[in-house]
Formats: sequence, structure tokens, C-alpha cells
Amino acid sequence: MLAYFPPVSEYMVRPIRGHEWREIRALRLKALKDEAAPMAFAESYEEGAAQPEEFWQGRAQGSSSDAGPEAGACQFVAIADGGTWVGTSVALIEKAGAQDFEGETIEQSGGHVVGVFLHPEHRGKGVIGRLFDATLDWMRQRGLTRARLYVHADNVRAQRAYEKAGFAATGKSVYGSLGPEIEMARAL
Repeated sequence: MLAYFPPVSEYMVRPIRGHEWREIRALRLKALKDEAAPMAFAESYEEGAAQPEEFWQGRAQGSSSDAGPEAGACQFVAIADGGTWVGTSVALIEKAGAQDFEGETIEQSGGHVVGVFLHPEHRGKGVIGRLFDATLDWMRQRGLTRARLYVHADNVRAQRAYEKAGFAATGKSVYGSLGPEIEMARAL
């Protein structure tokens, strides 16, 4: 069963639903316009905007609460009062020996956090912590014991947010499509 996190002050965090692809597209495109986007996302605004509706529909369905218990991903959204989507994070299940999105061999099975974004006007209000709570809880429900993520070496703001969520640098770094990135991980 997927957890729904009730509103805290003026925000609700929950898994997306398959039919919400338009909202997912709009939030992703907003994220791709953020000043940190070039070091946070592996696609540009122009690339994201050029994707056809079918792409967004598939992305939504595959990482939604409708995808079922065997889904390999779940996207969570933070919604402000009034219904505005302001933040998101995605949980992926990784299996040791497989390759991740950068082509690196996954050394240890666990969860991988990707696609983290919170609109600047909503930062500093505890919303990112709620997104991480939901994302990590989903991973725990699948029996995972470890979560990791990559963060650009120059993205200090994101590194601090991840540290607040219990992630620590593992000492591993990669030079991926975004440049130098640090792996951060935490036990679940």
C-alpha cells in the first residue's frame, strides 16, 4: 500500500496518478527552467518541451500509484493549498549488476532518488523533507535497505538538503553527463 502523507501546514505530499501526465509535464518543465537545472537534470528545457504526449503519459503511468506493487519507480509530488504542484522526487529500484542511467554498474541493490525539484518560492518550509519522507518510505515498503543519489559537485544547496534528509557522501564520484557528481547514500 502506498503511503499518503497528509497536509503539513499548506502542503500535501502523495504519489502521482497515471492520468496526471499534464501536471507532471508542467512541473518538469518548470524544473528545467530553474537556475540549477543544467547541473541537476540530464535534459534541457527544449528537450523536455519537445517530448510528445505519449512520452509524458508513459512516464506518468510507469511511476504512478496506478502502476501496482511491482513497479520499479514511484514519483511523489508536493501540492500547495489551491492545488499548485510545487515539488517532486522520484524513487527508483536498482538491482546489483544492472546499469544505472549513467551507464555505471550498480554495485549494491537499493533505491535511487532522482528528479528532485522544489519551486524556489516553497523552499525552506520543510516541503523537501516531506518529499524525502514519502520517497524513502516507498523504498522501505519494497524491502530496500539503502538509498542513494547523485548530486553535482557544485550544487551545494542540493547537497545540504540531502544531508538534512540523512544522506552522506560515500566517497564515490562519477563524471557523468552533467559533469562531476558525488554519490550520497543513507540506510533505510
